[in-house]
Amino acid sequence: MSKHKVFLPGTRIGIFGGGQLGRMMIIAGRPMGYHFHVFDPSEDCTAGRLADAHTAAAYTDTEALIAFAKSVDVVTLEFENIDAAAVEIVTKNCPVFPKADILRICQNRSQEKKFLSGIDVSVAPYAVAKSADAMIKCIEKVGTPCVVKSAESGYDGKGQIKLTEFKAKDKKKIWESVGASEVVVEKWIEHTGEFSCICARRSDGTSRMFPMARNAHRNHILAESTVPCGLPSQIEAEGQRVTRKIAEELDVVGLITVEFFLAPDNTLLVNELAPRPHNSGHYTIDACITSQFEQHLRAVCGLPLGDPSMHTPAKMINLLGDRWAEKDPDWEELLKDPKAKLHLYDKGEPRPGRKMGHLTLLEA
Repeated sequence: MSKHKVFLPGTRIGIFGGGQLGRMMIIAGRPMGYHFHVFDPSEDCTAGRLADAHTAAAYTDTEALIAFAKSVDVVTLEFENIDAAAVEIVTKNCPVFPKADILRICQNRSQEKKFLSGIDVSVAPYAVAKSADAMIKCIEKVGTPCVVKSAESGYDGKGQIKLTEFKAKDKKKIWESVGASEVVVEKWIEHTGEFSCICARRSDGTSRMFPMARNAHRNHILAESTVPCGLPSQIEAEGQRVTRKIAEELDVVGLITVEFFLAPDNTLLVNELAPRPHNSGHYTIDACITSQFEQHLRAVCGLPLGDPSMHTPAKMINLLGDRWAEKDPDWEELLKDPKAKLHLYDKGEPRPGRKMGHLTLLEA
């Protein structure tokens, strides 16, 4: 179990990544007196516009990474698809949470499945292939229907394809459509629900659990999260137990989000891990005593964790760029409900599938 110094209000926090999660982290940290420096290649990222400083450089720019590390007191990240080598460069000059070895596990589905299986956490049946020919054997082993997923860099449904049937002559087409040098072939689960659980953990092992959310996806992108999730108490308790176990085994400092499928026999199967704040936790901003973003900063900075209890039931609705197809959404209509809370991310041009904001309906 690692320990690190306490970073009190007034110190500067570095954030790898300039998206909406970083933006909401900054919004949560401002009232606590923290300052922020964002590292993101984009000159006009949404988090960079709120930060005290923004380094617009590639994650491979060693000189920029070292300068960034020397300008801050502690570093965290708002998305995990960053080369672990960049994190290691910064770690030589400044503490980073989560650590590079956690990233290596969570950003590679093959390593993630291996880790979970190794600690006796239930996952869907799977096999790993590093060539089109090996993929055939994996599909035959796992059976159809199945999902072929790239081992790295896939999110929001990218880099994966569902197979309801398989013919060997299609192997090249399938391999190239996924576009990876390594794939995970995973049994398709006819689940009865999708859920997520977020655990906050300090370096001393103290942890706090947020309530589990029931999630609905459209086109592989989260559409809605509802809390309370409606699961029987013993199943939700099991989900929280598994999430806490994963956090402990990884020695997480900050947040870890665990996505689950509920199998027909009421077994929770872990789908994916995310060592950061999560889209399905946005409801916590308006419905919990402590939001996921404040809690993440508390953990990273070594402060006592806040109370994650819900004070109001809630439903979070993602606002994707599709809603802007012909004109701006009717904000007045959306806000007729006095318990509706609008959060827009100032991300510029709306595009189909792009997360532009979210709406939280309290007491929904």
